[in-house]
Amino acid sequence: MISSSRVFLAKPLAGITLFVLCVTSFAGHAATDDELWVMLQKAAVAARALSYEGVFVCQTGQQAKAVQITHLFDGRNEFSRNVVLDGASREVLSQGSNLVIYNAKNEKIVIEKKRGQNMFPAMLPLNFDAIKENYTVHLSTHERVADRQAQILFLEPKDRLRYSYKFWIDDEYGLLLKSVRFNQRSEIIESIGFNRVSLLNSVALDWFTPRIDSKKNYVMADEPVILPDGKLSVTWEIKELPAGYRKVDQIVRMVPGKPYPVMHMIFSDGLASVSLFIEPTNKSGKTKVALASSGYTSFYAGVNNGYLVTAVGEVPEATVVQIANAVVIGK
Repeated sequence: MISSSRVFLAKPLAGITLFVLCVTSFAGHAATDDELWVMLQKAAVAARALSYEGVFVCQTGQQAKAVQITHLFDGRNEFSRNVVLDGASREVLSQGSNLVIYNAKNEKIVIEKKRGQNMFPAMLPLNFDAIKENYTVHLSTHERVADRQAQILFLEPKDRLRYSYKFWIDDEYGLLLKSVRFNQRSEIIESIGFNRVSLLNSVALDWFTPRIDSKKNYVMADEPVILPDGKLSVTWEIKELPAGYRKVDQIVRMVPGKPYPVMHMIFSDGLASVSLFIEPTNKSGKTKVALASSGYTSFYAGVNNGYLVTAVGEVPEATVVQIANAVVIGK
């Protein structure tokens, strides 16, 4: 039987009823795949339904930064504030799926509004159906992270079109304490983990405000102009996407410095995501095919029937190439 070391009750979150958030222990029996998927599901819920504060460190390649996070769930809404503690001042405030980013640039604080993203520790989706189709999960050992005991789970892809992951899940709270991403050579390409974390005992929101340099002027960044899909003067379709990837969003927008609208689509397998852009080629010069990667991000650009098709995402190079080549431009 699965034992429960602590139980948290939560109210409906984003339209999903959270009945019981309990922590799973597998002492004394071999865990089934279903039980391991349940553990990951509970980690996804815990990151959204618990109130906590702490500091985590994100390392990619030779770059590392510490981030202070405060997260509150009041039974209906999520509030979060992330403060980058290293380098240029930066704060991210989110309420639900709405993000507001405060960046220090020269003598100003530039404010940007963006759509919600799955940020650590809420990087796991609430729905695991697509992930189960494309990954396998394995149980590993226990380790201590941020002075807390954690169960380690491996998430491995069924093909070479996505990365593998290693997750440390808190034994008591079910919260994701650490995540490591690996490339196909089993090399670490990203590591994010708490070095301090604790539950909040108050529901006060006095911390939910930007505290970045108040002596500087706050200015709004230019928001992209969103257009109807029909404004893109090209017919296109998507054929033969890589296994498991589905389109999750699509917009047409004007981009500063570009005279024509740009089609922007987002594809995801439930965990990894790829952005695809379609726009007319630059008639003043030749557009070359390009393929590159940096850390866990891959980039591909090619010409298709007079249009520049660009794919960029936190996936292997083969994935962005396949997604870009799945575009069929009408003549």
